[in-house]
Parts: sequence; C-alpha cells; structure tokens
Amino acid sequence: MNGPQDLGGMMGFGPVCPEANEPVFHGQWEKRALAITLASAALGEWNLDMGRHARESLPPHVYLGVSYYEIWTHALAHMLDQRGMVTKQEVQQAQMLVPPVPTQKPAATKAQVQAALAAGSPYDRQVNRPARFAVGDVVRTRVMHPSSHTRLPRYARGKTGEVVAVHGAFVFPDTHAHGQGEQPAWCYGVRFGGTELWGEDADPRLEVLIDCWEPYLLETIT
Repeated sequence: MNGPQDLGGMMGFGPVCPEANEPVFHGQWEKRALAITLASAALGEWNLDMGRHARESLPPHVYLGVSYYEIWTHALAHMLDQRGMVTKQEVQQAQMLVPPVPTQKPAATKAQVQAALAAGSPYDRQVNRPARFAVGDVVRTRVMHPSSHTRLPRYARGKTGEVVAVHGAFVFPDTHAHGQGEQPAWCYGVRFGGTELWGEDADPRLEVLIDCWEPYLLETIT
C-alpha cells in the first residue's frame, strides 16, 4: 500500500541523521515492546507479513509522529484488538479486564523464544518452475497502487532496471500478509539508476538495489 512508510524520494522530512554509537534500545520500555511483540506473535495468530502490514497501515499522523517501537506497539494493539485478544479498554488501562481467549498456540516459554530467535524464520522455498529472468536481463516493474501489502516501493514502480542477482524463491509477502497463502515466487536483485527513479535532478551516480519478486516484473526489455 502507499502508506507513510514509503517515503523514498519524498521531500520535506529533513535530513537523515544517524546517531553515533546508537544503542540497541533507548529505554527499558523498548525492550518490553519487542518482547511483547515476539511473545504475541508466538501465539500463531498472525505471520511476519501480517505484522508488517499492520504497522504500515497506521494512519500517517500516527506513524510519522511516534518512535520506532511505538509504531510496533500501536500495530500490536490493533492486531490484538482485531482478534478479540484484548479490548481497547484493556490497552488504555494497561490491565486485563476480560478472560483470555484461546489461541492457535500456547504461550511460548523463555527457552522456546531463545531457540526460535536463534533458528530464525527462513522464508526461502522450493518451486517447480524455473526463474523467468537471469542476471543481465533488463526488466520493467509494474505500475500498481494496491491498498493491500506489497514490498515494491512506490518510487520504483513503472521503472526500468537490470537484474544483478537471482536470490531464489521466497514466500510472496503480498499474499502472505492477507491470509492467501505463501505462494512462493522467484526474487531478484534489480539495480536502478537514480535518474531512472527520480528524474534528471537525481544524482546520476546513484544506484539503488531493490529485491523484486517475480510478480512485480512485467517484461524483459530487449
């Protein structure tokens, strides 16, 4: 979707100022925000892409007006409320007011969380069809403006680039985020020139590499 998270090339937001020696967490509450998000996800009620879509679906004034982990907690509260796992009153009062509802999986133990984090969540999959594109192919991305989830940035739609890597097949986030199955698809590293993405005013030396799933790529330019 064209949400507040998709800012590539937009003006008026000021410079990006990296924080020197930035800590992993800026406060104890951020640790708790991450822990609660992981513990809730372990209940099996949503997947990674559903969580990402919930964050990017926050209203722009909320998304742009809060910090990184506040975005996480706002989205988490919304997902829990949608599934009847908490009420808005419980979020506001920070206490349980109604009995908990059954979930697909039981609450994870500390040992299970540690093992899951160590193992990661591989999203690569085997598919029974060959890759449509190869390194060196010149491709064009689709022009689309879905209200649903997509990993194709708005600024890179309808643009021409060169395939520089064939990563393999991975879960397709556009369907996975909406309960429509994994539908794995080939994923490519595609290189775009800055002037192709943002016009003649862009730095001609700029190159952007974007991971593009095959359904994003319309055709090979010959």
